Amino acid sequence: MSERFILALDQGTTSSRSILFDADGHSCGTVQKEFAQHYPQPGWVEHDPRDIWSSQSATIAEVIAQQGINLSDLAGIGISNQRETVLVWDRKTGRAIHPAIVWQDRRTADLCQQMKRQGLDEPFVTRTGLRLDPYFSGTKVKWLLDHTDGARARAARGELLFGTVDSWLIWNLTEGEVHATDATNASRTLLFNIHTGDWDDELLEILDVPREMLPEVRGSSEVIGHTRQGVPIAGVAGDQQAALFGQACFEVGTSKNTYGTGCFLLATTGQQAVPSKHNLLTTVAWKLGDRTDYALEGSIFIAGAVIQWLRDELGLISSAQECDRLAASVPDANGAYLVPAFVGLGAPHWDPYARGAMFGLTRGVNRAHLCRAALESIAFQSADLVESIEADAGMELTEMRVDGGVTRSDPMLQFQADLLRRPVVRPKITETTALGAAYLAGLAVGFWSDRDQIAQRWEVDRQFEPRRSPDEMRSLQEGWRKAVQRSLDWEQDHSEP
Repeated sequence: MSERFILALDQGTTSSRSILFDADGHSCGTVQKEFAQHYPQPGWVEHDPRDIWSSQSATIAEVIAQQGINLSDLAGIGISNQRETVLVWDRKTGRAIHPAIVWQDRRTADLCQQMKRQGLDEPFVTRTGLRLDPYFSGTKVKWLLDHTDGARARAARGELLFGTVDSWLIWNLTEGEVHATDATNASRTLLFNIHTGDWDDELLEILDVPREMLPEVRGSSEVIGHTRQGVPIAGVAGDQQAALFGQACFEVGTSKNTYGTGCFLLATTGQQAVPSKHNLLTTVAWKLGDRTDYALEGSIFIAGAVIQWLRDELGLISSAQECDRLAASVPDANGAYLVPAFVGLGAPHWDPYARGAMFGLTRGVNRAHLCRAALESIAFQSADLVESIEADAGMELTEMRVDGGVTRSDPMLQFQADLLRRPVVRPKITETTALGAAYLAGLAVGFWSDRDQIAQRWEVDRQFEPRRSPDEMRSLQEGWRKAVQRSLDWEQDHSEP
């Protein structure tokens, strides 16, 4: 074929990226642009929808210009995206009616608690595989319709559209011609029945969301539209499912952990949607043709974001590299534990009222120890997820494939291997969310032939083996669990009489 590249759009929580991949699955050019985060109230997180699109479109133009190629060189476009973030926009003008409400946002925590007290959690858990938690899109869009002047009436008249970030990008890329999402993103909304593969009318009624607002649900690897220049948009998946695909975790029981702003551990369960008994999520892994595969997922809200916090809010470090250097300069955190529950805790606790806390501080704890405690908090949270997934799936994960920006941290990955007492494997390409989106798009347009061809391209960069004694690590985990317990219910305990 004449087309030489797949363009992957990786729209994340703090930045947008465009990456070109060749037929060998190698990155041939990357452009990344950060955009502003807005925190209008404690626990609220918003984005300007114009920033999402402008940063993403700018990276597209720049990477194409940078590499000196033409649009005719693109076989297709793949999209991976931050998943549960909510946007509502005008069907005619394409203008958003409210800032995007980000997946980290906790403003609907009280609504979720109220719905649980009414006994409404059961239909959501059994049909969507999710929990009634402000993390997911459904209560966010309800809040937005309830709190934006005229929004409910406009939605009833069919004037407004709802979508997650993938839908927003597709709408803008096709200049309003296509309003669509894929099954992985739909499965994160609290509105989609993962067993029937369609929006669920009863859940829509409970949350008072008109079906007319919703995007069409498509497969993860198919041509769903074209840009104005005729480039097919052929692959779409939420960032964590895209990473699972990019890590070639196609077989039942294979798993990956993505260390980004948050941290997300997924294990493939094949065509069986395994219900969780340990506070995990059952989610769509991908939909290829008529086949839907599922995964168990543990979600951590704050992972790499804790390093940003040390840098931006505390001013303790100037970069992630400095954090690594300082953390590696000390043998341990000197008894300190950091629980980064800045927006509550995800799996396996699901406590929107937990708040960040430091424990075990003594006069001898210094900046290096705080950096180490921050990195260790990421590994501790991930180890909790592994334990829960193994209990649900009834099997041991023999290794963990890892990706995401934080995996550049050797001290963190070594501590993770020590905690898990098994190998932690970092591939040569660690930004596998974009790679997975590229693979999904490439399969749809014949750029790659099948999943076997993709699996053969997965290469190991470094394997971290356990070094520290199991007894030592068990003692550290006991301290971590004690710290977590003391951070739970913080906001609730202190806000109620």
